[in-house]
Amino acid sequence: MTVPTRLTTCPKNRQVKASAVVPGKRMNKAIHPTSDEVEFLNLSFNRFMDLFEEIISDEFWSKPDYIRFSKAKDLFAVYAEVLKYPPMQWVIDANKRPNFSEVGSDLFRFIRHVLMHLPFFEKWEDVWIKQSLVNLYSNRPQFIHKFLAENEGNDAFKYRFWEEKHKRMTYISVSFPKDYTKGEKIYLRDMVPEKDGVKFSAIFMWDIMKVQVEEISDSQ
Repeated sequence: MTVPTRLTTCPKNRQVKASAVVPGKRMNKAIHPTSDEVEFLNLSFNRFMDLFEEIISDEFWSKPDYIRFSKAKDLFAVYAEVLKYPPMQWVIDANKRPNFSEVGSDLFRFIRHVLMHLPFFEKWEDVWIKQSLVNLYSNRPQFIHKFLAENEGNDAFKYRFWEEKHKRMTYISVSFPKDYTKGEKIYLRDMVPEKDGVKFSAIFMWDIMKVQVEEISDSQ
């Protein structure tokens, strides 16, 4: 039996200088970042950027599918932790998101919720959603359900995003299912290809996170 090789990139040790935030009337009284938050932000941003730089590289997409999927889920997990940093929520609540359309924002949220709440699959190609499964233990419709039900049968959605590293615009197409409310299985791969969905989500997350940063430098 051949033991699979673990494919990784060499992690960098960056120093993250977060923007100082003085709270407003509706915010808590702390001035951010605190000393503890500086340590948290350095850990989280370093891990996020290691994953981000690996995922947006062209070489990443020649790796085995289960490794790609694991890295993508790790990226979402780090992002979820960073959202606990109060200024991140203030930015989002104040509608200061990057210039993504409403459908683009909902698409990102949909992908994130699918990977977070349906952790049963080993690769993107295998991920499927079903109405009865999505709402199984909830008294009210969940976001995944709302997104699929509201867009059911709609025409394909065209989207584009800028890849700064490669200096190129990437165009993607998102297809909406026609039979979700009929109880059919909906495969994520049929809505958006893995490469498009993961790179779109990675860039979306970074565009939100970098608002909190004044400077990132490599440690000597």
